[in-house]
Amino acid sequence: MRLYGIKTGIIKMNDNLTDVILEALNKQGLQVEDNDILALASKIITYADGCLKKLKDVKPSGKAVEFAEKFSISPEFAELILCEAEEIYGGVEKAVLTLKNHVLTANAGIDKKNAPMGEAALWPRNPEKWAELIRKRVKERTGRNVGILIVDSRVTPLRIGTTGLALAVAGFKPVKDFRGEKDIFGKKLLITYHAVADDLASAAHLLMGEAAEKTPVVLIKGAPVDFDDKVYSSADMAMPFNNCLFMGSLNVKNFNNV
Repeated sequence: MRLYGIKTGIIKMNDNLTDVILEALNKQGLQVEDNDILALASKIITYADGCLKKLKDVKPSGKAVEFAEKFSISPEFAELILCEAEEIYGGVEKAVLTLKNHVLTANAGIDKKNAPMGEAALWPRNPEKWAELIRKRVKERTGRNVGILIVDSRVTPLRIGTTGLALAVAGFKPVKDFRGEKDIFGKKLLITYHAVADDLASAAHLLMGEAAEKTPVVLIKGAPVDFDDKVYSSADMAMPFNNCLFMGSLNVKNFNNV
C-alpha cells in the first residue's frame, strides 16, 4: 500500500472540492486509478458545507455558562457543544465527552483548530453525501472508480494524542467481519471485526498532520479493502452500547447525565 500526502491551498467556502483535489494531484504529478482511495480531511468538507460558526454570533445560555466554568472553555463554545451533542457524559479541562453521530468524541466534533480566527468548525452535516458526491464527480472527470474516505481525528481512552477516525466512506466496505475465521492455530474467532476504514483514516491522518501542514488530501493506492458501490455513514461503523467494551463496562446508558 502506498500513500501520498496532497498539499492544497487554504480551502474556502463554496470551493469546488473536486477541482481542488484533482488540480492538487496534477501539480504533484499524480493521477487517480481504479480502486484508489482519496482520504479527505473532514475540515475541508466543513468549509464546503458552510459549517463554520462565528463565536461572536453565539448567545450562551445559562447552562452554557455553567459548562464553560466547569470545563474551562468559553461560554460560546460551550453553547455550540450543547447544541451539537446528542449526549454529554462529562469531561476534563478543555474537553467534553459527547456522543455525536454514533461516535464518542470530544466537544461534539467542534474544533477551533484550522478555523478562521473567532470561528469554530462543526462536523459536516452529511459527510456520507459528500463522499458519494465527490466519488461521482471524480468518476465523471477522470473515468476512474475510486473510494472516498472522510477523515477526522479522535482520542483513545488512556492514550496520549489523536489518531484517525472515519466519518464516512463511499466505494468500499469500512468493516471486515472476521467472526468464524480461523487463527494460525485453527481456533475460530468469536468477536473480531477489523475497522478497515478507521485504520486507513489513521494512516492518512499521519500524513495530514494536526497543525499547518495544508495536506487535507491523501491518495491511497493498493489498499487491501473490498470495493463496492455503496455509501456508509458513522452509523454503519457503530456498535450498540451494550456490546461496547468501554460503554458497557462503565455501565453508561444513552442519556445525558451532566
